[in-house]
Amino acid sequence: MQAYLGEFSALLVAFFWTVTALAFERASLRIGSLSLNVIRLIMGFVFLTLFIWIKRGMPFPSDATGYNWLWLSISGLIGFVFGDLFLFKAYAMIGSRFSMLIMTMAPPIAALTGWFALGEKLMPLHLLGMFLTLLGISMAIFVRKAGKKGISMKLSLKGSLFAFLGAAGQGVGLVLSKVGMQEYDPFAATQIRLIAAIAGFAILTTWLGRWKQVIVATGNKQGMSSAALGSFFGPFLGVSFSLLAIKYTQTGIAATIMAIVPILIIPPVVILYKEKVKVLEIIGSVISITGVSLLFII
Repeated sequence: MQAYLGEFSALLVAFFWTVTALAFERASLRIGSLSLNVIRLIMGFVFLTLFIWIKRGMPFPSDATGYNWLWLSISGLIGFVFGDLFLFKAYAMIGSRFSMLIMTMAPPIAALTGWFALGEKLMPLHLLGMFLTLLGISMAIFVRKAGKKGISMKLSLKGSLFAFLGAAGQGVGLVLSKVGMQEYDPFAATQIRLIAAIAGFAILTTWLGRWKQVIVATGNKQGMSSAALGSFFGPFLGVSFSLLAIKYTQTGIAATIMAIVPILIIPPVVILYKEKVKVLEIIGSVISITGVSLLFII
């Protein structure tokens, strides 16, 4: 069990993020993406701080080095502020299932970031993996209309672009998290990322003049209950276990296991939301995840 701690942690993350995606889709429709981002980060920070206080005997990461703070803060700004701001807009526009499918682009983006920034090698098999990932996503989100030539998107182009930007934020953020964390505690590292993200969203909310909107959102009971559920399984458990996963196994292996969310999310959206899932969409999801797997074969 200890030998596969990273892999088991990544598998738990996939389940956590499935719950999070469903909860945040519902919350974003009720209270808006910006308000949801601010609220869920604060909730996640409270959950995490209480846990760390019990686990480490200190409520804040005061033992982190300047190096940890610098890179984990940048990771938090890119992953939580940039990436999740667009991802939550995508939830409201194209739904959690398709958003999480497009999010399978995060591992290829992480691989490209590692190649560009860290000098990690990309072999022909990795390029094939990237192609299959894109092919699988394309099979699921493009449709050929009867009686017409060519293909068209079944989803909002803007929503799909937002989901891709969310994937970019997560992919780059994951690489920077590993750079910044090193041997530091994964849960305390997540706390640093959350602190940076809260500061980032505070500045953004002030600049946009949206604090009144955030305060009003706290009065929406259904939106807040969904936000609380997503915050517990997302910023608290999901992100923390993702750092635990990349600490104890290769980033690529962890990212591949965490990328199975598009498959895990199909049963709940069928049962809870009565969504009709086409066979081609399921096949596309499997091909996309297969492509992600090939990315990290050495």
